[in-house]
Amino acid sequence: MNPTVGIAVILTVLQAAHCQMIKDLSACLLGQNLRVDCRYENKTDNPLTYEFSITKDNRKHVIHSTISVSENIYRSRANVTMHKNLVCLHLQSFTTSDEGIYMCELKATNDYTGNQIRNITVIKDKLEKCAGFSLLIQNTSWLLLLLLSLPLLQAVDFVSL
Repeated sequence: MNPTVGIAVILTVLQAAHCQMIKDLSACLLGQNLRVDCRYENKTDNPLTYEFSITKDNRKHVIHSTISVSENIYRSRANVTMHKNLVCLHLQSFTTSDEGIYMCELKATNDYTGNQIRNITVIKDKLEKCAGFSLLIQNTSWLLLLLLSLPLLQAVDFVSL
């Protein structure tokens, strides 16, 4: 086999072997708090590790992480929630001093192809307010069930009259 072809095959297999892939990174304001949503596609049940950091003044600051140690100035203000295919950073009391380039880094256990990284620039005056129903949409199975059951609920209400 030609060595170039062999390398191309290996790279293709490694690319397909990614256990997760970041699909979207977005930021919004929820009151005075910043929420950064890191949506990903997961192809494995292996545990997921994450790191949220900010780059400002050409220096990386770890906000919240299972990969490395978070900086003291963020520990009391930051927390992370995980839902199906979504890791959310919540940063309390967001101010202009917290502006910068936010990074979401994900890695699944036993994924030897490397970490997935996505960046977003966050400027307070340019942030939109978080949609109130966005968390409801993330778990669409119960929402679909509710919509499908509306005719049944209307029929029950009609019978009781």
